[in-house]
Amino acid sequence: MQPESQSSEPVCVAALYRFTRFGDCASLRAPLERLCREQGIRGTLLLAAEGINGTIAGPHEGIARVLDYIRALPDCADLDVKLSSASAMPFHRMKVRLKREIVTMGQPDLDPRTSVGTYVEPQDWNALITDPDTIVIDTRNDYEVAVGTFEGAIDPKTASFREFPEWFGRERESLLQAGKTPRVAMFCTGGIRCEKSTAFLKREGIEDVYHLKGGILKYLETVPEQQSLWRGECFVFDQRVTIGHGLVEGSYALCHACRRPVSADDQNSPLFEPGVSCPSCHSERTEEQRASYRERQRQEELAAAQGRAHVGAVFTGRADDRAD
Repeated sequence: MQPESQSSEPVCVAALYRFTRFGDCASLRAPLERLCREQGIRGTLLLAAEGINGTIAGPHEGIARVLDYIRALPDCADLDVKLSSASAMPFHRMKVRLKREIVTMGQPDLDPRTSVGTYVEPQDWNALITDPDTIVIDTRNDYEVAVGTFEGAIDPKTASFREFPEWFGRERESLLQAGKTPRVAMFCTGGIRCEKSTAFLKREGIEDVYHLKGGILKYLETVPEQQSLWRGECFVFDQRVTIGHGLVEGSYALCHACRRPVSADDQNSPLFEPGVSCPSCHSERTEEQRASYRERQRQEELAAAQGRAHVGAVFTGRADDRAD
């Protein structure tokens, strides 16, 4: 475990992805993880045959070196990167993991490189989603949508991205009105889930499909708040929990039992216990589990009081959906 930086400079956070084809992604893992550690970088990077995805944080110079390294990988020169900042390091460890998909939809034969929706720049997004003929779909998970979304967007109420194809199949007829040529606009945090969801809809025969270029992060960064149609905050898969317009850190905390965002009202609930439970997960856990969480919380508080990081204090988010 590397010591926390004493620098007063904000930590640089890079959310990145690239769909490509790695012939041997396993061989990329160790050199990439070694470089990240050498540069004082923490976070998670996912490698699969279909590409790379992740969010990392650290000093600006270190992030720049890692991004240069990734851009030099096969067909990664046009790596999609969203940069923001954090007041403190938002990750505890550095992990490079091998996965079947870099964002799990459960459709391994789907290739976003060959068929994807039309990109819409953030400054053009408002006009598209306010058009009454546009169907607007939030492709994120239910706990993310609950924190914030665009006005008029449909919430599929999915617990994970792999549920999206089934949801669309079930709701297709009610979504796509008979006698009309459907126009569908979709969005997600950073863009990667929409790469797959728009490709999926096109495979399902829906041709007029659009998605927000750079995702919610780019919209919140570039569209002035007074012109914004975004309502609420945006969940991110790190210790910042949420961000708002201008990519400033938001107001939510994190339930370390279920990894869901916790509002100020949630924290006033009798079902909220730091590190143990929140109103969303209290009924999902047994008393035995909560006892285990209490001991973990006690150990983390003891470690913090002693000025050291506790090995159990790891933000994992949800590995298949994180770093979007």
